[in-house]
Amino acid sequence: MLILALESSCDETSAAVVDMERDSKKILSNIVASQIEIHRRWGGVVPEIAGRAHIEAVSGITHEALDSAGAKLKDIGAIAVTNSPGLIGALLVGMNFAKSLAYSHDIPLVPVNHIKAHGAAAYLEYPDLKPPFLALIVSGGHTCFYEVKDYTDWQYLAGTRDDAAGEAFDKVGRVIGCPYPAGAEMDKLASLGDPAAITLPSPALHGTLDLSFSGLKTASLNYLHNLAQKGVEVNREDMAASLTAAICGGISEKASAALEKTGAKTLVLAGGVAANSHLRRSLGELCSKKGVDFCVPSMSLCGDNGAMIGAQGYYEFLSGVRAGTDLNASAN
Repeated sequence: MLILALESSCDETSAAVVDMERDSKKILSNIVASQIEIHRRWGGVVPEIAGRAHIEAVSGITHEALDSAGAKLKDIGAIAVTNSPGLIGALLVGMNFAKSLAYSHDIPLVPVNHIKAHGAAAYLEYPDLKPPFLALIVSGGHTCFYEVKDYTDWQYLAGTRDDAAGEAFDKVGRVIGCPYPAGAEMDKLASLGDPAAITLPSPALHGTLDLSFSGLKTASLNYLHNLAQKGVEVNREDMAASLTAAICGGISEKASAALEKTGAKTLVLAGGVAANSHLRRSLGELCSKKGVDFCVPSMSLCGDNGAMIGAQGYYEFLSGVRAGTDLNASAN
């Protein structure tokens, strides 16, 4: 079954064609139009600018995805599209484009939850992966644990009560001079620094599976501001390493507790921050010690992309999920 999938929840416009069957999953095309250079001057995503950029890109990349896959719209069995969560203006662009395309060509339309789709990216590279499992989604906007009981049945367990891990990386990275988005540069710097050089609070909250990155971010920024006031130059490598150690340590602590609580035998790590080499290594070591399978998508599937929307869309389609022209977007 060929699925055309569209993603526009934040600052990546993506269209993909995936060939999905119960025992075979192939990515025929996965086109991503990045807005990084557009937003870099602002140090973060500007919602209004993101929405306009999606409008400019969505039609072209959809044609490109179909052409790259060697497919026509008549070959498409369903159109999957992100309708939540995300920036409302950005979501509306991809969703309304998908609605129009589906309606005009009489193709079933399947709404997809962006967070579930991140986890579903693992299905594309781990053919034997099946629920139940524990999913950990870590990105610029999300840091949360889900007990995945079935392909479409995700039960929220815990998550951050304020900022996400990716936001902490970006905000601290910006202050020490890393280009937006700061994740990749912070990853490299952390490999060169001393993770014990700076004492920072853990984002792991006591007595719960929840996390909080707001205090960690504030403590990091206060440390940097104090150095600036004293005229002392910051050691960027040590700052990145110490922040990374705090984030990875807190997340791994709660991942261990979540595995024990659920009894899950598989941990799926996904989302943009899943590309962080230190987090991958930390959770990989945790799973190895616990005798738990560890599944994490390759780097190209960690960020927002259409293929992951198609993967989750397939299972939503099988469960009977369909949408009409009254489908709306939800930011939450």
